[in-house]
Amino acid sequence: MSKRHSAKYKIDRRMGENIWGRGKSPVAKREYGPGQHGQRRKGKLSDFGQQLKAKQKLKGYYGNISEKQFKRTYQEALRLKGDSSENLIGLLERRLDAIVYRAKFVPTVFAARQFINHGHVKVNGRRVNVASFRIKVGDVIEVKEASKQLALVLEAAQSGERDVPEYLEVDHGKMIAKFVRVPGLSDVPYPVQMEPNLVVEFYSR
Repeated sequence: MSKRHSAKYKIDRRMGENIWGRGKSPVAKREYGPGQHGQRRKGKLSDFGQQLKAKQKLKGYYGNISEKQFKRTYQEALRLKGDSSENLIGLLERRLDAIVYRAKFVPTVFAARQFINHGHVKVNGRRVNVASFRIKVGDVIEVKEASKQLALVLEAAQSGERDVPEYLEVDHGKMIAKFVRVPGLSDVPYPVQMEPNLVVEFYSR
């Protein structure tokens, strides 16, 4: 188990929000942060503090991806036409681990990463074991045949904790998902408010 995986709920507590909307989140019981100083009263965040928190929250939501990888995604979003903050969300949602999570093939984005790394996922008929693999519109993502009856997969598909977004077409009988279109911020079912515009401001300082 990776350090990021084992400490995922610390992200919730550090942010003070249930960023994945999960019932097991400790924020439901304790609204203060982790550690011995977690209960100290926090002052109002500066502009920089708000931008940093927005970046940490968005980065943490997608499985606490590395700073290097996240910044590279931001730089790519800048190069695309249109609104950079919308582009950033679109690129993050095109990650294979995000798609596997959105399709409800697994219960968490951390589980999605591990699921992909272990070779349980195919893209357009070919096995892909890289969680950051970029999905294109029209691509078909499938749980490989031998993995379709895993308890993890069946439980996630039947969970009522979250819904499949409209930019995916999913058949849970066959465990197949098709990426229909690149979403914007308003299309993504975040349980908490994400502010990619502040992330753009953070990196452009």
